[in-house]
Amino acid sequence: MKKHILIAVLAAAFCASPALAALKVGDTAPDFTAKGSLGGKDVNFNLKTALKKGPVVVYFYPSAYTGGCDLQARTFAEEADKFTAAGASIVGVSGDTLDRLQKYSADPKFCAGKFTVTSDADTKVAASYNLNVRQPGPGAKDNQGNPLTHAIIERHTYVVGKDGKILASMNSTADGISPVEHVEKSLAVVSKK
Repeated sequence: MKKHILIAVLAAAFCASPALAALKVGDTAPDFTAKGSLGGKDVNFNLKTALKKGPVVVYFYPSAYTGGCDLQARTFAEEADKFTAAGASIVGVSGDTLDRLQKYSADPKFCAGKFTVTSDADTKVAASYNLNVRQPGPGAKDNQGNPLTHAIIERHTYVVGKDGKILASMNSTADGISPVEHVEKSLAVVSKK
């Protein structure tokens, strides 16, 4: 009997997917281009182009219209002028579809047209940053009662310097920080530059 349990435990350990190691401070941030929305209008975001103007806060979030993500978007919008004054820009990245992001980016309760949010529906950008992605559980819904059918990317924020190097890396789970703290800590980093 013990032999069967040991085999089952070993098989489970072998089949479990390993947690990815997010990029660290000093690593080069992978360049990416993604379709997105700014204030409800279609935009194409390119990291390399944005970095020509100054540092970029690249924040990955699980889903529009969910508690922590809504709070984080609203806080980034409220602090957007401070990021601009520090020469930095903000881009949100999620697995949401462009249709969802059109409304979300313009809504004054969330992004309020203050920064770009992009769609990483195929999760290639998240993969290039070594972030964990999962599918929503059965019956998962957003705050508006809509089913969540897109991939859920872990909450992680990177502050990328003009040289393309990561200046800060924050993860809600690993670092135990709230969605609002992502904003506060990002602002502190870009304000030092």
